[in-house]
Amino acid sequence: MANMEDIFKKVISHAKEYGFVFPSSEIYDGLSAVYDYGQYGSELKKNIREYWWKAMVQYNENIVGIDAAIFMHPTVWKASGHVDAFNDPLIDNKDSKKRYRADVLVEDHIAKIEDKINKEVEKASKRFGDAFNKEQFVTTNTRVLEYKAKIETISKRLYSSLEKNDLADVKKLIEELEIVCPISGSRNWTDVRQFNLMFSTQMGSTAEGADTIYLRPETAQGIFVNFLNVMKTGRMKIPFGIAQTGKAFRNEIVARQFIFRMREFEQMEMQFFVKPGEEMEWYKYWKEERMKWHLSLGIPKEKYRFHDHEKLSHYANAAADIEFEFPFGFKELEGIHSRTDFDLGAHQKFSGKKLQYFDNETNESYVPYVVETSIGLDRTFLAVLSYAYNEEKLEDGSERIVLKIPQVLAPIKVAVMPLVKKDGLSEKAREIIGILKMDYMCQYDEKDAIGRRYRRQDAIGTPYCITIDYDTMQDNTVTIRERDSMKQERIPVEKISEKIRQSLKT
Repeated sequence: MANMEDIFKKVISHAKEYGFVFPSSEIYDGLSAVYDYGQYGSELKKNIREYWWKAMVQYNENIVGIDAAIFMHPTVWKASGHVDAFNDPLIDNKDSKKRYRADVLVEDHIAKIEDKINKEVEKASKRFGDAFNKEQFVTTNTRVLEYKAKIETISKRLYSSLEKNDLADVKKLIEELEIVCPISGSRNWTDVRQFNLMFSTQMGSTAEGADTIYLRPETAQGIFVNFLNVMKTGRMKIPFGIAQTGKAFRNEIVARQFIFRMREFEQMEMQFFVKPGEEMEWYKYWKEERMKWHLSLGIPKEKYRFHDHEKLSHYANAAADIEFEFPFGFKELEGIHSRTDFDLGAHQKFSGKKLQYFDNETNESYVPYVVETSIGLDRTFLAVLSYAYNEEKLEDGSERIVLKIPQVLAPIKVAVMPLVKKDGLSEKAREIIGILKMDYMCQYDEKDAIGRRYRRQDAIGTPYCITIDYDTMQDNTVTIRERDSMKQERIPVEKISEKIRQSLKT
C-alpha cells in the first residue's frame, strides 16, 4: 500500500510540475480542497468532457443537452430534499479541535481490519506458494472469518444508525471501537451532529430584503426543472434523455485525496426519462453502456468494478456505482441510479405545475420514471492521469516518465521540432505546424537537445513528435516518433495528418 501512496504523491507532484493541476490561489498559500487546472489540465479536462458529450448526445438521437444556471429558485432545493437531508454526520475532537466525518472515521477503522485480512492472505500466499488457493483460504481461515464478521457487524450498525439518524449511537460506536483522533491521539470526542453541505448566499440589493439562495450541490435538478421546456421544444418522445455538464459545489468538511473530493467540482450527468415499469431494463442498459464507455478509453477492465448498493436512497429502487482502482483503492467514479418518479413528482407537488408526459399511443398521462447516469469529471481526470503515469527503465539504462494518456484525450496531439534552429529548419517546422494546428492541438519546441525534448513531451503525454532535419529539406519527409513504443519512422509531410487521424479513432 505504501508503494501506491508513493505513486499517488508522484502523480500529484507531476500534475503540478507539468501544468496539469495547481493549488488554487497558491501565492496566498492556497485554499483547502480547491484546485485550478493548468494549460495541459484544462485541455485534458475539455477532451474528457467532449468525449462524454459525443457518446451521450451526439451518438444518441433521443438524448439532448442543456446548460442550466448554477443559481436556482430556493424551493428547488426544498423539493429535492437537499435543504432537509443533504447532511454529513460530523464529530470534533476536543483536544486537536479537528472536525471529522463520523462515518469516515468508522470506515477508516473498517479499512484497517481489511488490511489485516490482506496481510493474512499475503502471509499464507508466501507459505503455500503456487499451491495457494486464495478463494478457499478467505472462506475457511478462522482469523479471516473473524475479521470479516467484525466488519459486517460494524457496517450493519453504522449504516442502520445513520439511516435512523441515531447520531448518539454513531458516537457510541466510535467510542466502543476505541477510535482515536489521527492528530491528537485522544478519544475526547464531541457529540455527532448533522451539517448541511450546501453553500448559501444572498440574492438581492440589501441584506434585509435578500433571499437566501444556494450554489447548486448537483447538476441534476437543472435538468428536472427544465423537463417540460425540453420535452415541448424538442418534441421529445419517451424514452428520451437530457444531458448536462457543469459545476457543482459542496461544503465538504473532509475534502481529501487531491482532486478526488473537492468543494467546487464538475459533473457530467444524464437523466433518462422512461415509462413507469420499464425503468429496470433501462437501468441495466445504462449500466452496461456506461461501463463500455469507460473501457473504450483503453484502460483495462480489471481497473473497474460495479458496486451494487444494498442501502438505497429514499428515492431509488436500484443503484450501482462504477468504481475505479485509484492509487488509494477502489472508489466511486460514476453512479447509475433508478430514481423512480421522485424528482418530477416532488417538483410537481412544490411548484403546482403538471410535470407529466402524454402518451399518444395509450392515450394516458403519467409522471415519467428516471434512470440517471452521473459521473465526476474531476474524478475521471484523476483516473486517467493516475493510470497514465508510468516510470520506465529503458534498454540503455536511462529512465523516463511517460503519461500514457489515451490518444483521443491527450492535451497536445503532436509536437513539431526542428533538429536545429538554423538553415531554414525552423521555418519548415513552422510551416508544418501551421497546417496541423487547424485540426490538432500542437506544440512547437526548439529548445534543448532532441532527446530532452522527447522526454518533455512524454511527460505531458503527447502521442506524436515530428522532427524536421536536413533530409526534410531535400525530400519533404519527417521523422515521426510514437510516444508509447518510442518507434520512429520516416513519412512524407503530406501523410502526417492522416497518420494522426487514424490513430485517434477509438
